[in-house]
Amino acid sequence: MTTADDTRTRILAAARELFAERGYAATSLADIAAAVGLTKTAVAYHFHPKDRLAAELLSPAAGEMCALLDTDYADRAGFVEALVGFAVRYRSVIRLFMEDLAAADDTAAPGTERATVGTFRDEIYAKLVGPDPDPETRLKSWALLGALQWGAVKTTDLPEEQVRAVLLEAARAL
Repeated sequence: MTTADDTRTRILAAARELFAERGYAATSLADIAAAVGLTKTAVAYHFHPKDRLAAELLSPAAGEMCALLDTDYADRAGFVEALVGFAVRYRSVIRLFMEDLAAADDTAAPGTERATVGTFRDEIYAKLVGPDPDPETRLKSWALLGALQWGAVKTTDLPEEQVRAVLLEAARAL
């Protein structure tokens, strides 16, 4: 017999996979329902609105993200290494942090998941560039965030250690 917890777990696993593959905006509750063999209504019973799915997927990573941002690193390289480790550990949901929930949404209501994720992205960027960045530092920092985002999202089939090593190498080059 399938329990409500089993159903929630299956829904979360399908959502994690589909969000990483297609993005948050391009994945509907109907898509998630089809992936787990349920109706859209059944998925909505457990997770409505869709932001609740994202919030639950991000919850384990959110605490670590706060710690990452609150830590004083000796230098930019230390922060970059910690950021790469975070991106690799949470690569199944990193797209939500870096793009989907925060993408160009300056109108998000304060306190919502979308606003929180946007704040995380902005704080990561600010920590990378430091105060009063020159154009080259700004460009390199955005390039690093893009490399982490896509390097993490598009390599979930590769071993974690391999992804971490290559992303660290690329990050150090920037």
